[in-house]
Formats: sequence, structure tokens, C-alpha cells
Amino acid sequence: MSDKKPELSAAIKNRLKPKVFKKNPIIGTKFTIAVSSAKGGVGKSTFATNLALALNKIDCKVGLLDADIYGPSVPKMFGIEEKPKSDGQKLEPINKYNIQCMSIGFLTDQQTPMIWRGPMVTSTIKTFTQKVSWKDLDFLIVDMPPGTGDTQLTFSQEIKMDGAIIVSTPQEVALLDVKRGIKMFDKLGVKILGLVDNMSFFIGDDNKKYYIFGEGGVRKTAEEFQKNFLGEIPINPDVGKSGDNGKPIVEENPDHEISQIFINFAKKIKSTYL
Repeated sequence: MSDKKPELSAAIKNRLKPKVFKKNPIIGTKFTIAVSSAKGGVGKSTFATNLALALNKIDCKVGLLDADIYGPSVPKMFGIEEKPKSDGQKLEPINKYNIQCMSIGFLTDQQTPMIWRGPMVTSTIKTFTQKVSWKDLDFLIVDMPPGTGDTQLTFSQEIKMDGAIIVSTPQEVALLDVKRGIKMFDKLGVKILGLVDNMSFFIGDDNKKYYIFGEGGVRKTAEEFQKNFLGEIPINPDVGKSGDNGKPIVEENPDHEISQIFINFAKKIKSTYL
């Protein structure tokens, strides 16, 4: 009896090959960077908006895409109430603080819930990436929604993503979801630029650091998954106030200690790509 194993048919071989996705670049942009976390409430939108503004402060041309269809934050954080113009083929991004912006929140009333199934979300994301007239951008910053669902899959599988920044608070309940997000990006072939520890600590009136949500969790997670640890952002009430007023901290006060942290992040990103 022959020990020679039968050869697999060509059809079976093709089915066993890993699927290769065609990833399309976003026209009008050089580099697309996602700001993500599988956990909600960790400050992704605050980070994304201030990072976009910080890149602009160091002479980069920047766009900001709010990809959170169910909970858009950019209209509020940038104080935008107008609707984007259209030539019948493409939408024009709204320019605010020298940032080209697009969000589903520009197209709907602020209190209108988006009660959509996955295909509608995917269709909207494709509109924002294929039918928006982004103009000569160095960076498009994408504010991703929480989770590892349709939006993340659409970006990772169909759109050329040049990197992702993972934002998290340091407590374990947040990091459990963050670890899932890291594995998702790794599996889908998206380069993770590093992890950021947001709302890391609070400095009291006695000038001591108080680690309200625990200490060192994000750094340990970065080490566990062999990713870069990009740094910490402390809790500061000025950040929330400025965002609520429609003028993020980097724009309102570029010399603020928190603004300088974002500008340092921006310098790292610029030096990596440009």
C-alpha cells in the first residue's frame, strides 16, 4: 500500500488559501490613521479631535472622519451645526479650525437616533471614504466607534489603513475589550502604532498623583502584546470643558500642559510618516 498522500484538488487549495482583501486608499489623503478602542467611554473622540488639531499645529494638512455612526461626537466637540454641501456626486467636508471634518452628525438632527442595521452602517462608511472630497491631506484621522463590528471590519478589510492608535483607561474592565481590539487589528493586518493611557491619573491640590482607575495597566498590555506604549494623559477638567464648548483644548489653549502632550504625540506620528 502506497504511503503517498493524495494531492488536494485545485478548488480545495483555493478555498484553503487565506482571503486577500483589496484595500482601497482614500482619495485626497496620504495616510489614514484610526483612533480606536474596543471599549466605549475611554476618550477616543477627545483624543482623535485633539490629535487632529495637534497635527495641524505642526504644519500638517489634516482631516477628521467621525466613523461612530451611532454616537457621533465631532459636531459637538467642534461646534459644527451646518450641513455639508454636495455637488450631487460628492460631499464637501466642513472646514473648522483648519481641519476638514465629516460626520453622520452633520446630516442628521443631534437627537435623532441612528436605528440602522449593519449594511446601512457599512454603506455610510463607504460613502464617507469614497464620496467625500478630501483635499490634499497629509493625515486623515478616523474616530472609530467602540467594539469590533461592521465599521472596524469595513475599514480593516476594504480601506487602506496606515496605522491605528489604541486608546484606553487603565482599569481591567476596559483592557479586556482593548485586548480584543488589538487581536482584531493584528488578525486583519492593520499596523498598531501604539497604546495610549488616557485619564491615567489625577493631580490633586497637594501635587500628588492619584491613580483613580488603577496604575500601569495600559503599559503592561502594550508589553504583553509587544506594542509601543505611547504615553499617559492625566485627567484634567479643562479638557472636558473645552470639548463641551466646541473648541478642543489644543485649539483653545495650545500652551496648556495637555495640549503639549498631544503635540508631542503628533510629532511622533509626523516623524513616522512624513
